[in-house]
Amino acid sequence: MTDVLVAGIKVDMKNELKKFAHFRREMVEKQIVSRGVTDPLVLEAMSKVPRHLFVSEALGDSAYGDFPLPIGEGQTISQPYIIAEMTQSLELKGHERVLEIGTGSGYQAAVLARIVYKVYTIERNNSLFLQTRKLFDTLKYHNIVTRYSDGTQGWKQESPFDAIIVTAGGQQIPAPLIEQLAIGGRLVMPVGGNFSQELIRLEKTEDGIKTTNLGGCRFVKLIGQNGWDE
Repeated sequence: MTDVLVAGIKVDMKNELKKFAHFRREMVEKQIVSRGVTDPLVLEAMSKVPRHLFVSEALGDSAYGDFPLPIGEGQTISQPYIIAEMTQSLELKGHERVLEIGTGSGYQAAVLARIVYKVYTIERNNSLFLQTRKLFDTLKYHNIVTRYSDGTQGWKQESPFDAIIVTAGGQQIPAPLIEQLAIGGRLVMPVGGNFSQELIRLEKTEDGIKTTNLGGCRFVKLIGQNGWDE
């Protein structure tokens, strides 16, 4: 891997990945495996994706900590364990087409991109959208397709999706997302109030919808036509 420009700074990617490899291994072992995440595809992806490149340079040394971090525009990059738990709950095998609502920093999409065939990700904030699209291109995540739009309406033209992940909390799961989920597909989303939610896993079957509560969480608001008002 050659030098690339990240946030206008020339980075030797080979050395960059090697330098932070220890921190990624430690993150996976102490924060993720220790809490019960066992999916080898998830663990492998999170041991490879350079999380420190998805936050500002000033926060790079904190990127692998056991907590969320601000990314600007009132948004955050989620705690590593939450990302691992949500990704594992999708039960991915590698062939899937996955829709992500809320691109944010791009880290979750990058983790998914190391596992599945293609990731479709939607961001409603134009500044974050442009910043993250550039980062995906720089890091050569060519199987990530981005869109600047209202994620609560999904991406009908590309549906149905094998899995959908929503990285912001809403009062309920938007109906368009359920409609755009393939039969046999899984969706995971934080559902609840302004300041706390429950992580809900939904499975769409021939016989109907099955939901599972994965526990409490806290996410920023899911804003849009089928979410919270701005």
